[in-house]
Amino acid sequence: MTAKEFDKKFDDGEDVLEYFDLSKARRSNLKSKKINIDFPTWMINLLDKEAEHIGVSRESIIKVWLAERLENSYMIKSSGNLQENKISVREF
Repeated sequence: MTAKEFDKKFDDGEDVLEYFDLSKARRSNLKSKKINIDFPTWMINLLDKEAEHIGVSRESIIKVWLAERLENSYMIKSSGNLQENKISVREF
């Protein structure tokens, strides 16, 4: 298959995953380390309500909110060159 043919399939919305060897695919910077955090009950209740409202798990909402906060904080501290120093929530 040529690159043009592949691009056309992709642009047409066809599933192109069959053309990739995902057996060796890796996502960078995603090693996990398990931690335990104690939250007050009121906070857990609000987290659960918000997570249910948007259709995700409590853990997912905590991860996304923390990543957004860290990304924002990093960008503020590195404001000298935002493009060069910018990290993304997707890297987590």
